[in-house]
Amino acid sequence: MYQTPFHTKNISGSSFLVTGGAGFIGSNLVEYLLKYKAGRVVVLDNLATGFAANIKPFENEPNFKFLQGDITQAADCKKASEGIDYILHQAALGSVPRSIENPLATHVVNETGFIQLLIAARDAKVKRIVYASSSSVYGDITDLPKTEARIGKQLSPYAVSKRGNELYAEIFAKTYQMEIIGLRYFNIFGPRQNPLGAYAAAIPLFIDAFLKNQPPAINGDGKQTRDFTFVENAVQANIRAVLAEGIPAQGEVFNVAVGERISLNDLISILKKLTGSTVQPSYRADRIGDVKDSLADIQKARRELGYVPGVMMEEGLRKTISWFHQKEVQAIK
Repeated sequence: MYQTPFHTKNISGSSFLVTGGAGFIGSNLVEYLLKYKAGRVVVLDNLATGFAANIKPFENEPNFKFLQGDITQAADCKKASEGIDYILHQAALGSVPRSIENPLATHVVNETGFIQLLIAARDAKVKRIVYASSSSVYGDITDLPKTEARIGKQLSPYAVSKRGNELYAEIFAKTYQMEIIGLRYFNIFGPRQNPLGAYAAAIPLFIDAFLKNQPPAINGDGKQTRDFTFVENAVQANIRAVLAEGIPAQGEVFNVAVGERISLNDLISILKKLTGSTVQPSYRADRIGDVKDSLADIQKARRELGYVPGVMMEEGLRKTISWFHQKEVQAIK
């Protein structure tokens, strides 16, 4: 991936902290930064949901450093932020169902951890922070497409935690004159996304099931729609947001998506074609806290960040399935 850089600035003299860098999106960001010769890349991760295997390819790079630590701990955030120019904050406890089952854990990691990081970044005089928000903040609003200026009432503790991040980012930016940008991710998928566990996302679950010739389970009737977004697009948005000059950075938020939606039933049909599977999905009850339809307006990100999604859905699915196949081969070896 990343045959063409998303930035023009020379980053050989710049230092980056990627929190959650052993996770799905974080490790893809680390890969990009190292490929384009960032001066220093530090990962802070407690490996609760991330994997050491995701950053193992980078461990011998002289400009790479892994710190096993927790964003909820002030000392860990302080140590990780020392000498850092830019922070890409991906660490979080994801999943709507997980937050409903354990709202306190979601709050501690996503809210307290975020504040600890903001304080450490403020004290270390970090130039800019870009953090992961979520389309879940739009909540019960039925408007399509979703625009940054109009949100509804959040439907889960996870969504509340991400909305809280946005509010704290705005206050810290104004109170302490910090540059902080939030990215509202819309259903990111791609290589290194974990298909296992009770809180796995839809696309890796579906691909894993089809490759194992098992019926994927759909929550609800499958008519719900999502703006699925390949991870390379999320990396592009992060890099543009953290490095672009002359952009609004005082607590602004931007949608990160493709600007197209697809139903889960149609997604299943595409995946069946791409994997060659004839297995039919099974259907189960709707999930509490899920939104019915999701579609992003990405004009603000286009205008302010120069963001243009470079990988559309079917191409992204092909790349993700290819990664799954490579992963199986590596496991056999």
